[in-house]
Formats: sequence, structure tokens, C-alpha cells
Amino acid sequence: MRILDIGCGKNKYKSENKKDKIIGLDIVKLPGVDVVHDLEKFPWPFKDNEFDIIIANHILEHLSNTVRVMEEIWRISKPDAIIKINVPYFTSPGAFQDPTHKRFFTLRTFDYFTNESGLNYYSKARFKILKKKLIFDSVRPKISKLFDWFINSNQKVYERFLSRIIPAQNLYVELKTIK
Repeated sequence: MRILDIGCGKNKYKSENKKDKIIGLDIVKLPGVDVVHDLEKFPWPFKDNEFDIIIANHILEHLSNTVRVMEEIWRISKPDAIIKINVPYFTSPGAFQDPTHKRFFTLRTFDYFTNESGLNYYSKARFKILKKKLIFDSVRPKISKLFDWFINSNQKVYERFLSRIIPAQNLYVELKTIK
């Protein structure tokens, strides 16, 4: 498996399978970074259909053009590739406090890249959403577990009525590339 960790920084993804080829991509040469490239410059230095898995852990919020980034992820991912994304959820104070954050994300942000969305005309990149999960405060795990089950079972109700009362910290989305 070829795995790309976008914006890996010093914490490049580690696979349990020793045969996996993991490539760390970041704008700064740090330990674990294999390819230095500005993610705001397109195209990225990879061939079409190159990766089986792409990890985007707390990087998309730092980039200006989410549509173009998702198109680039689509271009370099193989058919049926798995894309794992972690971003700050829009109600999280962390989403706003970091002056390097340029974008905010909701439960419906990635719907724009699916065949099912009526708003999918902004891009030709297509993904199937395999999973969406809101992640709550890990400092209080017992309370977080209660919120986690209830809210992730009722995501539409949560986002419309409760998201500002009980703010989630992060959003995890898992996608499958459709080609």
C-alpha cells in the first residue's frame, strides 16, 4: 500500500504493516517529511492514481482553497482509495483561535464532493462518505462517551440545535475515491 500523509509535520503516520510505503508531505523539511512542497501550489508532485490511502490530519483548515485541494487529493488517489480527514469542527474554540486557520468545517462540508449532493457542481472530484464522526473533549472521557454515542447517532439534530451548546472539538471524515 502507498500511503500519503499530507502536512505530516513531525508526526508522520505509522502503519502496522511494515510493507506499506508511507510518504510524508509538508512545506517544511522536518524529521519524517519525505517530500517538501507548498500545498497551495498545484499540481502536487505526484502522479495520477498513485495512493491507496491519504491522511489529512489537521491540515485542510490551513489551506485556502478546499475545493482545489479535494480535487488534487482525488487526482492522486487510486480508485477506491481511502481518505482519512481530521479537521477542527466549526464550533470548537480551536477552529477560531489559531491565526493560521483559513477554513471551517461542518458535517456537510464534504457532501459537496459526493454524487448524492445537490451542491456537487463546484467540482468533478467525487468521493463516497464512509464515515463522519464528531469528536468531543478528551479531557473528560466519561462525559465525552455519553455525548459521542448520542450526538453521533443524531448528527443532523446536533448540528442544528445543540452544536453551540455542546461544542465538538473535531470532525473525522473517511471517504472513498470514486473514479
